[in-house]
Amino acid sequence: MRAEVHQVADGTFLVHGNHVNWVILKDGDAVTLVDTGYPGDREGVLESLAAVGSSPEAVAAVLITHAHNDHLGSAEYLRATYGTPVHLHPAEVPHARREFLQQATIGDVVRNAWRPGVVSWARHVLQVGGTDHNPVTAPEPFPAEGPLDLPGRPVPVHTPGHTDGHCVYHLPEAGIVISGDALVSGHATSRVKGPQILLDFFHHERARVVDSLEVIGALDGDTLLPGHGPVHRGSVRAAADQARERAS
Repeated sequence: MRAEVHQVADGTFLVHGNHVNWVILKDGDAVTLVDTGYPGDREGVLESLAAVGSSPEAVAAVLITHAHNDHLGSAEYLRATYGTPVHLHPAEVPHARREFLQQATIGDVVRNAWRPGVVSWARHVLQVGGTDHNPVTAPEPFPAEGPLDLPGRPVPVHTPGHTDGHCVYHLPEAGIVISGDALVSGHATSRVKGPQILLDFFHHERARVVDSLEVIGALDGDTLLPGHGPVHRGSVRAAADQARERAS
C-alpha cells in the first residue's frame, strides 16, 4: 500500500499509511515528523517525505504521540541512520525503550475476535510488523515546555489513558490538533465514522481516555488530524464532545 499524502494547511500534511496516519510539518527545507506508522510503513514514510519536497536527512525531529508499534515503526531507523532525535512525553520514554508495554495483548484480541473487523485487523497487524519488538534505543523527553523549536512549532499536550504518556500536538496558529489515538475519526475495527475513541481493549485506562477528551476539547482549533481515520474539519471542542457522547 502506498502512502497517501494530503495537504491540510500550509506546510501541514496528513499521510495515510497501512490503516494508520502520520503528520509532516514543513518549514522551508526542514520538517517535523509526528509518528512514523508501522515498521512495514517505512517505504511509505520515505515516499511521503519525498512527496512534500523533503528527505529523511531534513527531519529535524520525530515526535511520537505514544509508543505503540503502529506509531513508532520507523522512529529507531531514523534515529540510528540519520541521528534524528525522537521526542516523547517523559512518561512515554521508558515505554518507547520497551521497559514495559501498554498495549492490547493477544488475549485481548482473542476475547474480542467476535467484533466486526477485529480478525482482519489482527491479520493486517501481523503483516506490517505490528507485533515486532521495535524499541527506540535513545528516546528523549521534550526539551522544553510550551511550543517546541521545530517546524510547525507544535505544542505537546499530555492526554493520558491510551498510554500513560500519550500526547496530542497543538498547532495554535493553524488551529490544528494532531490527536494520535486519544481521539480518532475512524478505525478498521469501527463501524461508525467521525470523532470517537477506540474500542476499550486498545486502551491502557479507558476512564482516563474519556477524561482526556476534555483536555483536547479545550484546545482552540477547527481541524483534527487523528492517528486513524480521515482529517476531521470542524470545531475540535465539538469533536471531543461527540466522542465523549459515543463513549457513554
